[in-house]
Amino acid sequence: MNYPFKGKIAIITGGTSGIGLETGRQLLSQGAKVALIGSQEEKGLRALHELSMYGDRVSFIQGDLSKNLQCQEVVEKAVAQFGGIDIVINSAGIYMEKKIDEVTEDEFDKIMNINIKGTYFICKYALPYLRQRGSGAIINVSSDAGINGNCLCTTYCASKGAVTTFTKALALESIHYGVRTNCVCPGDVKTPMLEQQLAGVDNPKDYIRDMAAIYPIGRIAEVHEVAHVICFLASDMASFVNGAVWTVDGGLTAC
Repeated sequence: MNYPFKGKIAIITGGTSGIGLETGRQLLSQGAKVALIGSQEEKGLRALHELSMYGDRVSFIQGDLSKNLQCQEVVEKAVAQFGGIDIVINSAGIYMEKKIDEVTEDEFDKIMNINIKGTYFICKYALPYLRQRGSGAIINVSSDAGINGNCLCTTYCASKGAVTTFTKALALESIHYGVRTNCVCPGDVKTPMLEQQLAGVDNPKDYIRDMAAIYPIGRIAEVHEVAHVICFLASDMASFVNGAVWTVDGGLTAC
């Protein structure tokens, strides 16, 4: 499916790997200008090299999204580079599995600060530029854990549940300015985040097999499958979609 993104300007948090990077690739392939936001310079430069065929239509902006002022700074830098914002995609996030009685305050704060605080303040600082356009789209990446509870994931579920309901609330507020706000809730996806999980297990192949077995579709997702849904929601083809929670989980939350 080809979407008319020529001349559109997008910022993507978590844009240097996984779902964010693939979404950036798809937007760029359809003519958009894309600012990839990430915390690590090395990953950012690697992403730019990977997307070098798109020239000056892609940039990397480094920032720590757990900090309010840095959220403001990365948005302003993107606007300075490209002249505005049409699309905001919040894909940055971290994951943790731990019993609640083992979770420290620092661990709780880290997950909340990146998964929900960063999403919240990127939206806050990007909205004035979207309002100037009188149109635009925000897509927040939540999770199946933002819909259903998952075992040993109280902190992660709390953060992603917040992203889901924040998206619905913002959709009601932002639509008055012509800005649609939606979220996608993927299940497990083959990303660097999953690779980090696999690094801590004894038998990764068995782990993946057992993980896939709980999905009615019989497997976990590829990044391009989630990115396609995000691009649809960012496009004018989704012009009547606002405040929606799109599951991209192979039927997991339908059970």
